[in-house]
Amino acid sequence: MKQVIRNMIADYLKPADSEGFVLMGTGFNTLDESPNAQTDEKTYINQASSSTSIKGYKPEFSFDSDFIEDEAAIADLYAIGRNRLTGEDAQREYVRVELFKTKDTKGYPARKFTVSVEVSDLATGDGGEVTNVSGTLHQIGEFIEGFFDTQTKAFTAANAG
Repeated sequence: MKQVIRNMIADYLKPADSEGFVLMGTGFNTLDESPNAQTDEKTYINQASSSTSIKGYKPEFSFDSDFIEDEAAIADLYAIGRNRLTGEDAQREYVRVELFKTKDTKGYPARKFTVSVEVSDLATGDGGEVTNVSGTLHQIGEFIEGFFDTQTKAFTAANAG
């Protein structure tokens, strides 16, 4: 029985001022995926109990990080909250990589998302504590299945030749 440990899932963000993806690693305490299934519940006249169907999803990724200025992903998230960015200025590309799966010539299986970044807290804390940046990455539209090369930090869509 092989368990999947958190370090077997890697997360990458493309900051606004960057050409490529950067690892969301050092400084991040949590980065959790919530599919948030949207349901439709009905009780028909011949039933005593209701039936529930899944009609869609409203995915989001909540994050909590210590503000380490030279970590590009955290600095970018901080800037979004600090500068109160909105609309397209608060959108980023985000990739979640499944390192626990078999790597092929294109890289590890991955999903690429466009996300809207909600920074909910820039907590400065008590004296001597590290500033905290936390919030949620909200998925926009559908994700793209593909592969991510952790060396070149390049994403290739699964349907790309």
